[in-house]
Amino acid sequence: MILTGNEDLRVVKTITGIKRSFEELVCEKDYRAISVRELCDRAQVNKKTFYHYYGSLDELLAEVQAELIDGFLARIDGYALPDDLAAVNREFFLYAERQGRVFERITCSASYVDIRDGMMARVNALGWSGSPRFLALDEFARRVLVDVVNDVTLTAYRRWVAGGKREPLGQVIDLVNTLQLGGVRALFADGAARVDLHP
Repeated sequence: MILTGNEDLRVVKTITGIKRSFEELVCEKDYRAISVRELCDRAQVNKKTFYHYYGSLDELLAEVQAELIDGFLARIDGYALPDDLAAVNREFFLYAERQGRVFERITCSASYVDIRDGMMARVNALGWSGSPRFLALDEFARRVLVDVVNDVTLTAYRRWVAGGKREPLGQVIDLVNTLQLGGVRALFADGAARVDLHP
């Protein structure tokens, strides 16, 4: 249940407790190993209360995902890809830096790959779908381009987190942009976006 600010204080405390407990469990174990009973025990609510607000753990997870994605999408609203890719990369890292451990866990852990891929698919669909130059590429080129952009960004983010975030964030962003932008610019230069890679 996404809080609107008009709820009773008891509802706010209950939902906040459920989400906080869920995020703690996500940071501790694989999502598939989390049970409703374990979540309810930690949140100090009964199962009936949980099911009053959520139909399943998947529904709760979808809400947490949506909140994370919506926060990032709000930051990049108005940017156009591929032209603003450097700015979008910067916004991703600035946004990620301010998120908690659950964002790091979902983004970095191999056990959350399906969940992460679902989140990225939504961001990519909104980010790239409005670009006529991107849509002019054949399907193979579009998929490779999105995969390469995602892989470079996520690899840099994971290494930065694994290294204790010691590297200055500005240097990480510059590295990602250096690695990505040359290839992306070359792909779209001089009408390359109209080249069919599968004649």
